[in-house]
Amino acid sequence: MNNLGFRREPEYRHGTPARTAVLLVNLGTPEAPTAAALRTYLKQFLWDPRVVELPRLLWWPVLNGVVLATRPAKSAEKYAKIWTPDGSPLKAHSEKQTRLLRGYLGQAGHGAQLTDLVVDFAMRYGSPSIPAALDKLKRENCTRILVVPLYPQYAASTTASVVDEVATWAQATRNLPELRFARSFHDHPGYIAGLAASVSEHWMAHGRPDRLVMSFHGLPRFSLDRGDPYHCECQKTARLLAEALGLKQEQYLVTFQSRFGRAEWLKPYTQATLEALAKQGMKRIDVICPGFVSDCLETLEEIGLECKAAFLKSGGKEFHYIPCLNERHEWMAALAAIVRGHLGGWLEAPRPTQPELAQSAQRAAAMGATC
Repeated sequence: MNNLGFRREPEYRHGTPARTAVLLVNLGTPEAPTAAALRTYLKQFLWDPRVVELPRLLWWPVLNGVVLATRPAKSAEKYAKIWTPDGSPLKAHSEKQTRLLRGYLGQAGHGAQLTDLVVDFAMRYGSPSIPAALDKLKRENCTRILVVPLYPQYAASTTASVVDEVATWAQATRNLPELRFARSFHDHPGYIAGLAASVSEHWMAHGRPDRLVMSFHGLPRFSLDRGDPYHCECQKTARLLAEALGLKQEQYLVTFQSRFGRAEWLKPYTQATLEALAKQGMKRIDVICPGFVSDCLETLEEIGLECKAAFLKSGGKEFHYIPCLNERHEWMAALAAIVRGHLGGWLEAPRPTQPELAQSAQRAAAMGATC
């Protein structure tokens, strides 16, 4: 950066064609299942004012004096249970989805332009960071960038936080690319069809449960009161999924998981609901998490291990967690459709730059002089 805070721009190379990019963004993950790595990750995550809406002077001592002194070690133990040879499941799935999306866009008829289309991913918290990914795309001469937060339902604490981070990067960038954002896809037909196919496939192999629980990530209750549409979009996703599966209202439930702190969050809570269902005599429960497109700590450990144990301990007999969409064909096809819908016009031949226009004018003048 220079003394005014602007990043140094990549050197301009005449004749280099402009490119279009798609940047997939997911929440984030620690670099390792260790207390030190979790402390770094949680400090960035929980200091985001979109995530914890408390005055900074009040929150700073709580975060640094209490939360970061106790939570990292506990979270590291949970991550260790789901860590894979490829590292964090969330990061591994994000990498695979990025590779697959390029191929799906090519199959959809963009093959001729694929040399000018870049598909990459970033994490809102952790690595690769959004600024690092955007810097990389600029070095690859991407002058148009579509940012796709991989959150099906919009929330200020997720989607808007991604926009904030892109805007912060933009404030320190002199030569800005064109930027577009995908807001949400909670009711996209392809996304709903992918969820329905996942559930149907599971039921064909294992039979049907007494109840299907659709568990979404929770938010503080005040977010709904202040106008955040997240709760409503979760409800719409659930209703559309139930309709696609032919379920009656009494055959499924919508719940919210992953509470943090002592404030009231969106209800009903997932674990408490599962315990209550078991005590009511429900023998088998299936749980799906439509708010996540990739399996992660919240699905594999919280639902697949903690909530399963709570349900069985309360008297339930059989618990099934239905995996996230991950790399399912239906989901990748839907993601390609979502991206195509936001790329309208961008995969056409790029407009010439000013240096290219000047060169063209010089060539035209030279040709005219020799006629």
